[in-house]
Amino acid sequence: MNQSLEQITEESKNLIYSISHLNYFKNYPNKEDLFQAGAKGLTTAYKKYNTNFNTKFTTYAYKYILGEMKKFVREDKGIKISRDITKLNLQIEKASILLTQKLMRQPTIKELSNYLEIDEYFIAEAMQSTNVLQSLDEPINNDGKQITLYDSVSEQRTNNLDDLIALRNELSLLPELERELIEQRYMCDMTQTETAQILGMTQVQVSRKEKKVLMKLKDKLAA
Repeated sequence: MNQSLEQITEESKNLIYSISHLNYFKNYPNKEDLFQAGAKGLTTAYKKYNTNFNTKFTTYAYKYILGEMKKFVREDKGIKISRDITKLNLQIEKASILLTQKLMRQPTIKELSNYLEIDEYFIAEAMQSTNVLQSLDEPINNDGKQITLYDSVSEQRTNNLDDLIALRNELSLLPELERELIEQRYMCDMTQTETAQILGMTQVQVSRKEKKVLMKLKDKLAA
């Protein structure tokens, strides 16, 4: 590559910035730290990139930038959570959805505390300790149709909150590549072609892999 790392970094600022504002990171507060993590990923891509690769540098660098950002968020002090905190967050999530339906607005920490009969301090700590994931029930565009991940793995449409939580748990148990594929497709609203570029796969490979993962999730939920 003819350009220096400094030149590439300067030219790629908009790319790093746009990745840091994907839906996956929309609730993460420290955007500047996230940007720095992305710059680190760009540096790694620069060192590994070969001009003989049949792809643009920005396309090649995308997965390194995104990967470094996700790693940063996972390792952030506030994201390291215990099993007790994870369990509490599931309770909060369920209570929040039920109270939202009842109150027609998002419940306050005090209202969640009263509903769960748990001190406000622990509610606040639990909510701050985990990275908020894109809703599994939020629609994305797929071949012109509005679908959700839950639609894709369910035999019929329901509003079963326990099933939604179970699906989220199953996602966390997937191998890294499979989880990344599903996150790109259903949480970042990426097309199969865009996902293929990020993961270093072909569109056909992504399509086949996606079908297998969705079938796996469906079988797990049906068990």
